[in-house]
Amino acid sequence: MPLIPPPTPHPDEPVELHFAPQGRAARLKFSVLGRPLIWRALRQAGRASADLSVQQRFQLQQRFSRLVLNHLEVRLEMRGLEHVGAGPYLIAPLHEGIADVLCLLQLPLPMRFVARREIFGWPVVGPVVTRLGHLPINPEHPLGGFRDLWRGAEAILEGGESLTTFPQGAIAGIQSDFQRGVFEVARRVGAPILPVAISGTHRIWEHPFAPALRYGQPVALTVLPPISAQEVQAGHLEAIRVRTRRAMKAAALAPNSPPARFFDPDRDGYWDGYRLDIDPDFPELARKMAAHRAAFLRGTA
Repeated sequence: MPLIPPPTPHPDEPVELHFAPQGRAARLKFSVLGRPLIWRALRQAGRASADLSVQQRFQLQQRFSRLVLNHLEVRLEMRGLEHVGAGPYLIAPLHEGIADVLCLLQLPLPMRFVARREIFGWPVVGPVVTRLGHLPINPEHPLGGFRDLWRGAEAILEGGESLTTFPQGAIAGIQSDFQRGVFEVARRVGAPILPVAISGTHRIWEHPFAPALRYGQPVALTVLPPISAQEVQAGHLEAIRVRTRRAMKAAALAPNSPPARFFDPDRDGYWDGYRLDIDPDFPELARKMAAHRAAFLRGTA
């Protein structure tokens, strides 16, 4: 049975990381090569200097990403790279799985990531993301989370690095709505937004829904045209948010892209205690989630 958090965990529960390679050959390969390779690379990254330059952090993270992607035989197709300028940007990707981070690190941009505060307490991983200066926030406390995101973004962008923040806020599926935070922060700090559509990563490692791990999965990473700082400053933020959300999901659902992940609460759990909003462009699921949350608040769910 899967030794992972239940489908509807509490945000403060400790996390155990488990991997279940699919197939006998994959189990052998991961046991002999993969697990030692990943943990060794993480421990080495955790011993990195606390005074890394922007380029040193960029190179270290890219090497780690390439090492793991190559081992897992991920077939990564990167599209729209002509839209990547010098930056720095607020990078706003779709969020399908933990492997999103590995794929995004192959973009030709020095970057740090916004991550849920609980990840900084994960075994082995937590010390690495702390050491490398990634930005912890708590999405379940919107005012405090937004303040931490805003202040962290200012400092990181001023240092010449892009900051990657997932506007969906959670790994659930394509139907997750976009939060306003990245758009509000972009306006306040005067930064352009770089939208990135991702599909296929959920098949690599299914955490937190299952420990299934697969080799040789196709992934499409599509960079959309950036939203300039001027447009963010002058435009209607809600209209920009909705337009960006629809464009990114259309790219992820394009016929030539690997299948995107679809959230099914009967299979995946309702994630009570987490902030998870459903895109109104998926009205049936939005109604189902709203009904469940109302019953949960009444104590009848």
